[in-house]
Amino acid sequence: MVVSNYASMDFSSVWIPRSCLLLLLASSVTIPDIYQPVLDSLYAWLSHSSLFTASTFETWWTVVLYAIIEVSYTYRFGHNPHLRLANRAKIGSTSSKPIPKMQRPKHRLIEGLTYIFPLLLLDLTLIKKYAGVSVQDMALSGNYDLSSLTKTIHGTFLAPTLHNFTFSSPLQTRRALPVEPPTSRELALQLITSLFIYDTLFFCFHLTLHHPKFASIHSQHHHHREINPQITNQLDIVERLGLVLLANFSLNIIGSHVLTRTMFVLIFVWLLVDIHSGMDLPWGYDKILPQGWASGSKRHSLHHRVGNRYYEPFFNWWDDAYEWVCRRRVGGRFDVKVNGSIDGEAVADPQRVHGLKDQE
Repeated sequence: MVVSNYASMDFSSVWIPRSCLLLLLASSVTIPDIYQPVLDSLYAWLSHSSLFTASTFETWWTVVLYAIIEVSYTYRFGHNPHLRLANRAKIGSTSSKPIPKMQRPKHRLIEGLTYIFPLLLLDLTLIKKYAGVSVQDMALSGNYDLSSLTKTIHGTFLAPTLHNFTFSSPLQTRRALPVEPPTSRELALQLITSLFIYDTLFFCFHLTLHHPKFASIHSQHHHHREINPQITNQLDIVERLGLVLLANFSLNIIGSHVLTRTMFVLIFVWLLVDIHSGMDLPWGYDKILPQGWASGSKRHSLHHRVGNRYYEPFFNWWDDAYEWVCRRRVGGRFDVKVNGSIDGEAVADPQRVHGLKDQE
């Protein structure tokens, strides 16, 4: 009874964040002038901050955001059994499944170092190349003397350039930034476009990782008893780098502003933790967006149980198209062996997950 009342509340209350989001996006695109004074002041302050201009800023920004968002979700997961999808799947049962074994933040140092080290290595050796920054400014940030520059430095991010290592400048410690801030229209459109591009690229990457040849890479992410927020970063180093590089490519290929990148990281980390939360939250982004647009935690939880469906991280369109093609190939049915359900959805036998084994 509590669960049904809670579920009915979701659809009425979701109009509040949905309306706010729609108003913010519409006004950002159609009347950007109202936001420009705020963006001008914010970017002027950030661009004069030694922290923001540091080459390692985005790595540390990601780590801090992940620590805050994941820990808050983990706390909610542990203290709200009625929100857990695993409990809602136990139709007719009044008992809750025991909380899966989880680690306290102080015991996750190795996980954090494994994530940070390869990114810091890239931050401290490669010149940062952003849209709106001149090649000359990029070269100067990389310790190159323009008067005696003997090599051509390309402004495109597709041509990486190493820092000019010297005793006086042994590492790439700062990044050259655009002079002008973006408009709210540029911010909104770049954020939406980059999320769509990443969603498409990761769908292809994820589908590839589920091929038996690459099962050893992706199996670590599926090695759990019950999906929970800590599973978000339970990744092989190859998959983790792939995730970060695809996000960077999605931003760079459309010439996203540095401020767009900063906001993208916040949204990106939140979405990743949300889909791995293992909870059905009243204000989940899949409820805020129009019905059928977003995958959300329920669909991704089902992916972790099934393994051969729902590869798309944030939205549904590529997954729906993929299943339509699969149904056409197998005569109108999808090859899923049912052994349970999550809120009425079919769940496949975890033993048949493309070489991946979800330990139940």
